[in-house]
Amino acid sequence: MAGRFWFSHFVLALVFWGCSSKESKKDNPQQDVAQLPVGDPQVGKTLYATCITCHGDAAQGNEKLKAPALANTDNWYLYRQLMNFRNGIRGYQPADTSGYQMAAMAKTLKDSLAVSHVVAYIKTLPQVELPSIVKGDLKKGERTYQSICGSCHGPGARGNEKMNAPRLNGLEDWYLKSQIAKFRNALRGAHPADKFGAQMVPMVTLLADEQAVNDVIAYIRSTTQPAKE
Repeated sequence: MAGRFWFSHFVLALVFWGCSSKESKKDNPQQDVAQLPVGDPQVGKTLYATCITCHGDAAQGNEKLKAPALANTDNWYLYRQLMNFRNGIRGYQPADTSGYQMAAMAKTLKDSLAVSHVVAYIKTLPQVELPSIVKGDLKKGERTYQSICGSCHGPGARGNEKMNAPRLNGLEDWYLKSQIAKFRNALRGAHPADKFGAQMVPMVTLLADEQAVNDVIAYIRSTTQPAKE
């Protein structure tokens, strides 16, 4: 037991170090937090027209189309992921059906400034309330979250920009579950340039089974509250 306890904490410490480490722009082709350009929400509103069909006019998402809500997402994280889709770092595998479709759409944005315009517009939209679908044990989920996720994603799953860990409590539970599955099945976090996504891969392996996944998601959804700007 002592050996297993030590190993588990060693893995957590290693991942914690990874999520908080700073990489140089030369070594990391992804957009870092500090590189978010200032966008024009009026221009972004026009560009967002291509997103409405799936994500909705209020960026409220659409489960039937596997399109998550965007209105509750951190602006720096939304920018990074759109750039990842656009640059072929995310959604490049045909087996990742929804990601593959999103990558094609992101490529219609001609450059990083266009991406920043879209993000700027989305951030003008009010946050949306999301229904809870996944059922789980909140107490077990809280323990799991605190031991596996909390060191990076912070109290109440509100995220931690300095650690490049996005807010989780504003995401749909079905979307959280699908992304955990993608990390587990190497459909996300596998690209050599996806430094931050790769850090999630060993974390999801610490969730023993589907019930553990449901428990932690149920806890995350229970913490939902407006993000602090």
